[in-house]
Amino acid sequence: MKKLLLSTLLFLACLTAASAQEPTSDYALVEQTVGYYLDGGTNRDFETLKKAFHESATMKYISGDGYTEVNALEFFRKGTKPGPKSDRKTRVVAIDVSGHAATAKLEIDYPTFTFVDYMTLLKIDGEWKIVSKVFYRRAGTVKE
Repeated sequence: MKKLLLSTLLFLACLTAASAQEPTSDYALVEQTVGYYLDGGTNRDFETLKKAFHESATMKYISGDGYTEVNALEFFRKGTKPGPKSDRKTRVVAIDVSGHAATAKLEIDYPTFTFVDYMTLLKIDGEWKIVSKVFYRRAGTVKE
């Protein structure tokens, strides 16, 4: 009886350790992908951030100049400079996965404003990549 109990506990420990190493569900993999974007931005680490995006991903937004569309990686390559960690809080608001397509809504709170990001992702060659980012800059922050 003790051997059976010990074997069962050992099996469950191995199963838990193996499942903790890599996410397997598409939801978890999408969450990991947007995490690369959020962590890379917070830590001013372009190499981490670029893991989230497909090379032809676009970023679209409205500014004082009107509608703007740019290549997301080119934009972040120019704007992400090493330095101290950014003073911001990030949150994944929602993720929706349908087959090989997904969306994610993110909020990035800075001291005086919040970015609300809408990401569109595709599972390309087995990897989830952001293919489009649309965002809005909202004055103020959301209180937790």
